[in-house]
Amino acid sequence: MGEYARSSAIARAVQQRWTGADIRFVLSSAAPYAAQAPFPATLLPSSPTFHSAAVIDLIRTWRPRVVIFDNAGRTAQLRAARRSGAHVIYISARQRQRRKAFRWRWMALIDEHWIAYPEFLAGKLGFLERFKLKVLRVPRVRYLDVIFSRAAPAAAMAAVLSRAGLEAQRFVLMVPGGGTGHRRALSATSQFLEAARELAASGVVTAFVGPADSRAAESPVDSHLRHLGALPQQDLVELMRHARLIVANGGSTLLQALACGAACVAVPIARDQALRIRRCVDLGVAVEATLDARRIAAGAAALLGDERARTQMAQRAAGLELADGADVAVRALAKFIESA
Repeated sequence: MGEYARSSAIARAVQQRWTGADIRFVLSSAAPYAAQAPFPATLLPSSPTFHSAAVIDLIRTWRPRVVIFDNAGRTAQLRAARRSGAHVIYISARQRQRRKAFRWRWMALIDEHWIAYPEFLAGKLGFLERFKLKVLRVPRVRYLDVIFSRAAPAAAMAAVLSRAGLEAQRFVLMVPGGGTGHRRALSATSQFLEAARELAASGVVTAFVGPADSRAAESPVDSHLRHLGALPQQDLVELMRHARLIVANGGSTLLQALACGAACVAVPIARDQALRIRRCVDLGVAVEATLDARRIAAGAAALLGDERARTQMAQRAAGLELADGADVAVRALAKFIESA
């Protein structure tokens, strides 16, 4: 899900910059978002990584100018893109994929390597990575920082808050996220929702973004709890910009919250998120809570009760000055799209 959300945001930014751009996705038909993809899509029985013949055939017949492999791909697929004359971009979101992209044979096939997270989380380029880049002179490496929707006009922002029944800086925002099928991600929703109920019961206005669990209909209504369901990305970001505190998973949601200058309680819901959260804790831009409703609620309550700590944390988050990865991507793509 993270790869799709990131690539979709980049595709929308490309479409805004170059209105005549022809954009196509290759997706698994089993993915929950496949049927609602906003761009033309070629659907395969499972991940495109496992269907090289179909991917290669599409590249050969469609002949795109740029092919972006987001955290996935096979050597044969990259080679097919190069043979077709396309520029190849690879996005790595995990250390394993980053190491894969820094193999000699892959580096020779890639024009640009985009690292999905900011440098303070993903880590600086190591000695061997720098050495290989010096020898081959390719690919160009960029950090995408964080991809999030641009600020909406003031009237639109006010409408988002009004629809949710919220006032700026007077609510806690709970965002479990977890679009993948990871089993901890599946349990995150219920733990976050229970934590939201606990906070609301203590008198804190709390907004929960995500699906309800099976017990939601049986739970008593709390006037301090706003169950908002799933939201468009731009609406979610507007709420993030005006929340007093955000409780999020340790994936892209956490980075979006930091980019909005918010104090955060971060909860790891997948294995690769723990180290990311610890680095944010070390920088003083988040506190960590385990995936347990009581501990999540207690962590949020403690930070709300210490206004000095909450304010300083928000200031440090804003001081990170994270770039919008969609803008970084569009600037990089310009040299390939506008060169013809």
